[in-house]
Amino acid sequence: MTPFAIETSRGSAADFHAREIGDDPAPAIWVFDVTAPALVLGSKQRGGGVADEAACAAAGVEVVRRRSGGGAVLLVPGEVVWFDVVVPIGQLRAAGVGDDVTASMTWLGGRVAAALAGLGVGADVHRGAMSCTAWCPLVCFAGLGPGEVLAGGDKLVGISQRRARGGARFQCAVHSAWSPQRLVDLLVADVPVDALPPVATLAPDVAAALPAAVAGALAASP
Repeated sequence: MTPFAIETSRGSAADFHAREIGDDPAPAIWVFDVTAPALVLGSKQRGGGVADEAACAAAGVEVVRRRSGGGAVLLVPGEVVWFDVVVPIGQLRAAGVGDDVTASMTWLGGRVAAALAGLGVGADVHRGAMSCTAWCPLVCFAGLGPGEVLAGGDKLVGISQRRARGGARFQCAVHSAWSPQRLVDLLVADVPVDALPPVATLAPDVAAALPAAVAGALAASP
């Protein structure tokens, strides 16, 4: 497969989510470091009914909506590695997953798991249907979708997808620190922290190395 260029940038979560892949994207991995905390809502969530705007403002947390589905994710500088994998439609079709959103998620999850193996981390890919707890429509890491990656049975890498004419943008997040209380304190709903499933984390240096390892796994794949 064509090599994936790695591009790293810093700034606000809102600016990065507004970025388009275009009609003829090059294969790339976009690594983004947020400069301020951000509560990122899924495309079907509505800020006023999900985010506690007053609590977010008091905590200095930006409220952003992404264009891919799923629940809320709290991005904290230094605690989450966020990277997007941009795959042109031709490469998706060559891999046999061009028109199948679910299969393409599983395809990418397999490459993420291979990258983790190369970093010494044992991981599995969820290949079944969406597995949802009572809170997963609200909190992203409270559910498990096709292609998402687990370590020790706990969700490790969250993946969502946005399709465009030119290809797909897979949005990936992995934590080096997981603070569920800090997340639920920013939501309108009264979410019991002990009802949320555990989340696996990576050591900061391993998390930082993951995007480049995924690029290598993609280049080595058919």
